[in-house]
Amino acid sequence: MPRIQRALLSVSDKSGLVPFAQTLVAAGIELLSTGGTAKALREAGLTVKDLSDHTGFPEMLDGRVKTLHPRVHGGLLYIRGNEAHEAAARAHDIPPIDLVVVNLYPFEQTVAKPGVSLHEAIENIDIGGPSMLRSAAKNHDSVTVIVDPADYNEVADQIREHGETTLPTRRRLAARVFARTAAYDAAIANHLAAAFAEPDTSVAAPVLSLVAPLAQPLRYGENPHQKAALYGNFHQYFKQLHGKELSYNNILDLTAAAALISEFGGDAPTLAILKHTNPCGIGKGATLREAWDKAYATDRQAPFGGIIVVNQPLDLACAEAIAEIFSEVIIAPSFHSDALELLQRKKNLRLLQCLKNTTASSPVDIRSVGAESFLVQERDLKPIGIADFKVVTQRQPTPMELEAMLFGWRTVKHIKSNAIVYVASDRTLGVGAGQMSRVDSSRIAVWKASEAGLSLAGSVVCSDAFFPFADGLIAAANAGATAAIQPGGSVRDPEVIAAADARNIAMVFTGMRHFRH
Repeated sequence: MPRIQRALLSVSDKSGLVPFAQTLVAAGIELLSTGGTAKALREAGLTVKDLSDHTGFPEMLDGRVKTLHPRVHGGLLYIRGNEAHEAAARAHDIPPIDLVVVNLYPFEQTVAKPGVSLHEAIENIDIGGPSMLRSAAKNHDSVTVIVDPADYNEVADQIREHGETTLPTRRRLAARVFARTAAYDAAIANHLAAAFAEPDTSVAAPVLSLVAPLAQPLRYGENPHQKAALYGNFHQYFKQLHGKELSYNNILDLTAAAALISEFGGDAPTLAILKHTNPCGIGKGATLREAWDKAYATDRQAPFGGIIVVNQPLDLACAEAIAEIFSEVIIAPSFHSDALELLQRKKNLRLLQCLKNTTASSPVDIRSVGAESFLVQERDLKPIGIADFKVVTQRQPTPMELEAMLFGWRTVKHIKSNAIVYVASDRTLGVGAGQMSRVDSSRIAVWKASEAGLSLAGSVVCSDAFFPFADGLIAAANAGATAAIQPGGSVRDPEVIAAADARNIAMVFTGMRHFRH
């Protein structure tokens, strides 16, 4: 490849621009530029040729048309060494442009601002930038293209040494360009699809655009023989303060934990222990230490190697209790300095600060189901309160039972179906998760409570879906439950209600199912 003769620079992010341009000038490379980029280079004492002087055509339409010109794209796209291309370039006086440095209008940052208008969003859709990037990247055999300031140093080093770049570098940079323009177009498509969506069609856009930056490579996936990586904006939501790098399974567990604890964000100190994305104990108390005691008492075996999450800054008293067992990850909105110091003595324990509510990150869940297909649904975020409960039995729930129902209902939605949980107003007592039969889940919940030495007398039983037969409700009553909360909706609801009335059980219907597959 001939030495680089001419570079076109047009950037919105000007970090590192001037030192890089100085390297180009020192190598005898002519600089072409536009607008604010040209101004910044001139202020640094560099000689710059305005792109309008290069094309012989002025900027127009408020700058919307300045780089869309044959002298730009011809200089990028003609194949060096191709006689017909070379002849056309000479005939039309199109000099080569060998290096392009472009980053795009900040569309993603613009639409992330609260209250951004549709007009402002549309004005931040870059047209010329992606066009130049794609032209340069397509002709990467001859043209070097940079879309990220992080690549300045590598290109500058090669230019200083050789006056050009290597083909492997140009190929790698070209691939980054197409990844960036794909992500950029996806962001625009998603924003406009939401802005223009008809009511009730927000999750049924004609095209699903899935583009996310690499957040970090992972050592392996669910099992050591599976390769894996993490993509997206994970690090905007979680900051790792200590411990080994996160695993694939850690990330599944801790995001489930963060979603669960968001149910109790404004409550008294609350702590949850999770294993394989299922809560095995949740407690609420006057302090986090009291909440820990209640959560841990639900199941003293499952928490080994589990995930612990709290809704308030983690203090020393709670940290001392947690430190007595082996945990994989602890998540908190923040850590008291003495608690952090204590927990950091455990070399492998991962400590994460939850920076913001993950359930507010997106209104939809997306799941790959193989067959080159994806499922999209609204997140299960619909709030419910005691005022929404429909009492269907002769006996009204007591205030304490209502409080327990609310606690249990916020819990059961985070347990794999079929889900049954027995609760008091401030703690879980027995959890049955993920069984093929709801009866089996109920039996497991009762057995777990018995193993933990916890009485279910006076408890509330919570079911993520309706009781299809009265036997499930009867079994809960026999275990000691005095109240029940469930969605309702079974053809046998009258039988279940009658069984509850016969046993003086108070039962409410929510009219809302919480299947979690």
